[in-house]
Amino acid sequence: MPFSIVVGLLAGQLSKKIFAGVWGKVAGEEAPDPKHREIAYTQLVVALIVEGAIQRLTRGFVDHGLRHAWTRGVGEWPGEERPEPK
Repeated sequence: MPFSIVVGLLAGQLSKKIFAGVWGKVAGEEAPDPKHREIAYTQLVVALIVEGAIQRLTRGFVDHGLRHAWTRGVGEWPGEERPEPK
């Protein structure tokens, strides 16, 4: 449990760096933040959607990769093998 918390926090920091790099390349400026006073709502919405998608992708890939590493080391998959059929 503590290991997954630390890895989750590191994945969150990694996703922030990725987002800042992507936004900088596309927009050529710092990403808007809700704490900024003078920003357009449309720009804020786009930034938040892109940031959320990058964060979800990063955490998902890190989690899945760690589960594969765990399986190689221990020999057992931590969690369900596949979703339950409907």
